[in-house]
Amino acid sequence: MATKLEEMIADGVFVPDQALPSERKLCDVLGMSRPAVREGLRLLRGRGLLRTEHGRGSYIARLRDNVGSTPLLQLFANQPRTLFDLLEVRALLEGESARLAATRGTDSDFVRMARRYEELRETQSEQCNTDVDTHARLDHAFHQSICEASHNPVLVYTLGAITDLWLSSVFAVVANLYHRPPYKQQIDSQHSRLYQAVLARDPMRAKRAALDHLHSVRDSLRKIETGEERLVRSMRRLEY
Repeated sequence: MATKLEEMIADGVFVPDQALPSERKLCDVLGMSRPAVREGLRLLRGRGLLRTEHGRGSYIARLRDNVGSTPLLQLFANQPRTLFDLLEVRALLEGESARLAATRGTDSDFVRMARRYEELRETQSEQCNTDVDTHARLDHAFHQSICEASHNPVLVYTLGAITDLWLSSVFAVVANLYHRPPYKQQIDSQHSRLYQAVLARDPMRAKRAALDHLHSVRDSLRKIETGEERLVRSMRRLEY
């Protein structure tokens, strides 16, 4: 039973922080007895793959806990060029995430993605006074929902391992571009194209939309920097 659940976690059937079904449901799904299921759960807890909350059940562990505080990532966070290096990495990883999400995404993935997109879209209203930190988290959550729909746990983990840098790059985009109407309109349109391409299950269009978005953001920030305007590079740790 433990081996089967490990395979399901590796395959992205269960993702970090997701609640496991009840023991009874697991028995039905896996075709195993309750003692076998309980023993499997015990083994996975011992390996750190599960956590149990009293009265609430068992959850897939946060497999990337504390990786964002390593000395190397802190060093990256303090380097001025990190913002543009990170945008290059994001383009590589998120372009493939979008392609895979369009190919492998399930109906439940698309429901979660729709929620994240609508939450982000609400901040795009001129009447909305969302602060930069909140806006950055909503933007990040939308992109993360696409990554999770890729059903490639190594890809999800890789982006998760740089969550703080990823989030702070989004913060830099929001802080530098969203108060400039032409840039804001461009980003809003790019998010829409990315979302629609994944939803349409068009992998190449989804990948192109993700790459166009991140390359455009990079070029816009370069333009601001070249114009000798102050570029907000805040690479601070944004706590959830």
